[in-house]
Amino acid sequence: VIVAISLTWFLLPDSEYLPNGNQNFVFGFMLPPPGYNIDEVVSIGKSIETQIEDLYNTPADEAEDLPGGGVDNFFFVSFPAQAFMGLRSRDPARARELVPVANQALYSVPGAYGFANQASLFGRGFAGTRSVRIDVTGPELNQVLGLALSVFQKVPAVIPGSNSRPIPALDLGNPEVQVLPDKVRAADVNMTSSDIGQAINAIVDGAIVSEYFNNGREIDLLIKGESYWTNHTQDIAQLPLATPDGNLITVGDVANIVQKQGPIQINHVERQRVVSIETTLPDDIALEAAMTKIENEIVKPLRDENQVGGLYDINLSGAADDLTKLRKELFTDFNLAVLLTYLLLAALFQSFTYPLVVMLTVPLATFGGVLGLNVVQLFDPLQKLDVLTMLGFVILVGTVINNSILLVYHAIQSIREGMSPLDAVKESVRVRVRPIFMSTATSTLGMLPLIVMPGAGSELYRGLGAVVVGGLAVSTVITLILTPLIFTLAIEGLEKLKTIFKFSSPLEEELSGSN
Repeated sequence: VIVAISLTWFLLPDSEYLPNGNQNFVFGFMLPPPGYNIDEVVSIGKSIETQIEDLYNTPADEAEDLPGGGVDNFFFVSFPAQAFMGLRSRDPARARELVPVANQALYSVPGAYGFANQASLFGRGFAGTRSVRIDVTGPELNQVLGLALSVFQKVPAVIPGSNSRPIPALDLGNPEVQVLPDKVRAADVNMTSSDIGQAINAIVDGAIVSEYFNNGREIDLLIKGESYWTNHTQDIAQLPLATPDGNLITVGDVANIVQKQGPIQINHVERQRVVSIETTLPDDIALEAAMTKIENEIVKPLRDENQVGGLYDINLSGAADDLTKLRKELFTDFNLAVLLTYLLLAALFQSFTYPLVVMLTVPLATFGGVLGLNVVQLFDPLQKLDVLTMLGFVILVGTVINNSILLVYHAIQSIREGMSPLDAVKESVRVRVRPIFMSTATSTLGMLPLIVMPGAGSELYRGLGAVVVGGLAVSTVITLILTPLIFTLAIEGLEKLKTIFKFSSPLEEELSGSN
């Protein structure tokens, strides 16, 4: 049992959250060069469409040799700060072949940053369920951007083959006009910074002054300056302002107009400014392994250099955070399943000793499940210890103990009929070995297609089948040796205790009570 527990700990693979599956959808993301307006981004979309038009214009019967068997559907959506695209293949099983095509089109845009991935069955958006989100938080945006840029540059070296994107951006690439009130000049005309800001907001964006109700529908009434007043940034200093004294001045009389680069948007987490690096992992690395590498090779050195800690911090969120929480919950569920099974057996056997003999098969089954998963990974390295696979260990708790229950129960019945404990154990194994092998063979052979049969969606249940089949096979073989041995030792130990301490053993009390 100790060897089984040790080998389980040694062979246990790194855990994963959820498998990606084989969804027929390729999603691409792009950050255009800073300062591009919508028209420029639309022209980029037309250029990308031109590069892949052969894939959706070629007839289906002539597109078998093309990536994905051709493209069945395509879209491109642009915003001032970002753009994304989607592709769907004509052959649902070949959607992954469109990823290099989409990447090549995105890489062709000068000055832009983008990449594509096959979408996940379980996750929405770009990252899916195989991603690590690195949140850099702090009070000063410039300092946060510097730390986020450092993390962004280190991720490709730490996790080769990964794709990362910043949220929202790593630079102040949005041109903006800042109006900085001069408090001395404003005080001369009895105006405050708030008065100046409200007036400029009304002229440029419009200010709500009242509401109008039409058939129960509320409509905001806006006061707004003429649009031609803000057609040119240099005209902002000439915008008219009315002072409380009734005089007319310009914005330039009470404020300084400065053109700078500002953030596209500012995100917050728990009232702290945050810039996130969302990293999509390659297929050959598990989520847990990626989290460990990021913590040890990126976050820890920054902490050691005192660049983070205190006001500025780095945390892992997204699927990484979900995996951490879920592993704790599944570990609790596994322990609860073991406890409930033991208490149920104690009530049925009317003893606290015999259930311990039965429950010793659980570590053997766990080792068998891990061993079965490792064997499957030799032939399919992409199979991970994901959440669906973890459920197999919980299932094993209630299935592998059945063989031990048969042996122990039959031995107890034979002892009650007057047979010696050693002869009762031998007879129990002799009588029960055939049905044990029959039930195990039918169960393992019935679930074997889950492991060996290929096809779309097989990665979802292959790990679960490997754990259950491996646990049943290994525990059955070892149980026929372990359970009789432990049961015999338990009876002999109770007899020795009775001799030493001069009391009736629980077995004798139970047998006398039943007679």
